[in-house]
Amino acid sequence: MTSPLLSWSIVAAATAGVITRPFKWPEAVWAVSGAILLVSLRLLPVELAFKAVGEGMDVYLFLVGMMLLSEVGRREGLFDWVAGIAVNRSRGSPRKLFLLVYLVGIVITAFLSNDAAAVVLTPAVFAAAKKAKMPPLPLLFICAFIANAASFALPISNPANLVLYGNHTPALSKWLMRFALPSALSIGATYALLRWTQRDALAGVCEADLEPPKLSVSGRVALAGLGVTALALLTVSAFDIRLGLPTAILGVLTATVVLTQERQSPLPMIRGMSWSVLPLVAALFVLVEALAHTGVITALARLLQRMTQQGLLATAASAGGIVAIASNLTNNLPAGLIASQTVVQAHIPERVIDALLIGVDLGPNLSITGSLATILWLNAIRREGEDVRFLTFLKVGAVVMLPTLVLALLARICVGPVANS
Repeated sequence: MTSPLLSWSIVAAATAGVITRPFKWPEAVWAVSGAILLVSLRLLPVELAFKAVGEGMDVYLFLVGMMLLSEVGRREGLFDWVAGIAVNRSRGSPRKLFLLVYLVGIVITAFLSNDAAAVVLTPAVFAAAKKAKMPPLPLLFICAFIANAASFALPISNPANLVLYGNHTPALSKWLMRFALPSALSIGATYALLRWTQRDALAGVCEADLEPPKLSVSGRVALAGLGVTALALLTVSAFDIRLGLPTAILGVLTATVVLTQERQSPLPMIRGMSWSVLPLVAALFVLVEALAHTGVITALARLLQRMTQQGLLATAASAGGIVAIASNLTNNLPAGLIASQTVVQAHIPERVIDALLIGVDLGPNLSITGSLATILWLNAIRREGEDVRFLTFLKVGAVVMLPTLVLALLARICVGPVANS
């Protein structure tokens, strides 16, 4: 077997392990094993592997910051407080509670990122379902689906947006011109279709008129930390500053203030975080580097250039659809990295790049391992004693994602601005 073919086989096997989780081993085990095997067999030079790991530093910092904020909120009762308010506002209607959770999910995804929606919103939603005495899965599905459906509302709504555009992220006004309609359609269609798939589980009534929980001083600190983080992310993104370090700093500061107030050790908080996601992300960066090392990305760039010359609109539509499906086969983090490197080499029009972004962001709503946000969501619900099988998610995802993707792509390709296209 030739070296490129062997590299591709290892990458494919590692990716399949992440998706299917044989023996129920964590996703990180399979991705890290693939990365180590590539280096051990000298299919990828050690220096390139370390370079790939280093390229993910901003993502690692961002995730650490968000996980800290989430853990502080969980420990200090912030999510129980939010859940109590949501349940009382629902007035005994599971359908209204579903809508309230969805609206909160839009705000968190837009202003704190899709990963935050998975990490921060999921514990609150589980608490709300428990207080409302209703099956948690219909509400938990919201955390996964809105995290991807609203992830191109703003540039900061998904770190993958900044990865794909690199140092050329459109200004906020231009971003809204290009993505406001596709994002609105994505959010609206996802709500309607997801609500339809859960219609039986949302029938009847749920608990209401609970005694409003009181938010402790530390809980207010956690809430303030989330609010300040949202404002900070909006600010730094406007200046094309990476999001990871500010998020990590604010997460550490929030945790430090709370721990100092309560005179507690940080060890229980640190142990409560899902650290396995960090080696998973690092390994995915290495797997993508292996593909680049074998010339796959160069070949993709040439193919995309030829397709664009033959027809811009058809290329944009097909590119968005292909990368959406590919995101579910490889996870959208490597798919986004591959798309980013392909775009740099191909020098393609903005309409095609925008279609790729929609595919990378929205496509993962098809399967349970399509995006890093959904994997974070899985870790969060497993911690609460819940789990979702691959086929269970796929049945819902096929109904929700495919029509929504078509609507969003058509809105950008056929209706969006044509400038520089």
